[in-house]
Amino acid sequence: MHDDDTVIVDSDIGFSEAISGSNAPMEIIDRLGLINVLYYSFDGVSHHGQIVVDSDLENDIYKIFLLIEKLRFPVGKAIPIVQYNWRDQASMAANNCSGFNFRLIEGTTNLSLHALGRAVDINPVQNPIIYEDGRIAPPGKTYNASKAGTFTADHPIVEEFIKHGWQWGGNFEKIKDYHHFQKP
Repeated sequence: MHDDDTVIVDSDIGFSEAISGSNAPMEIIDRLGLINVLYYSFDGVSHHGQIVVDSDLENDIYKIFLLIEKLRFPVGKAIPIVQYNWRDQASMAANNCSGFNFRLIEGTTNLSLHALGRAVDINPVQNPIIYEDGRIAPPGKTYNASKAGTFTADHPIVEEFIKHGWQWGGNFEKIKDYHHFQKP
């Protein structure tokens, strides 16, 4: 599967460490699983990372990451967000792919689908959020569809997510959340 045996380990922790310090209720924690994923990063080398998601979605994420690896679509890294002290902004700034994070949708009092492990963010640096008022997160980043690691509506990975019943944030009406995928 790989050109050589080199695999850089970005994350290799246990489930209990991956959820350590989360204030999510047990009924959510009990539904989560930690999956191992392989991907090529921007260095062109194979990497091993991990994502925490709702157990019902593990097969979808596994299949999508097989496609990501096959296409050699570069992924910054995939490290459970506990390593960023549950801070979404820090994870995004580090170009981290993340799933579960018990938090609210920014600027609201509503739980994010990340809080249920039913959302995944991939390459936030290449695929930032663009708010209605023009703010961008992570700050200072730009969306350029021609750059490596960037999603577009007709990208095979976006199409694969949609085929599995996921929604892509690039199709949201009010904001463009290009790195965000969710399955309600």
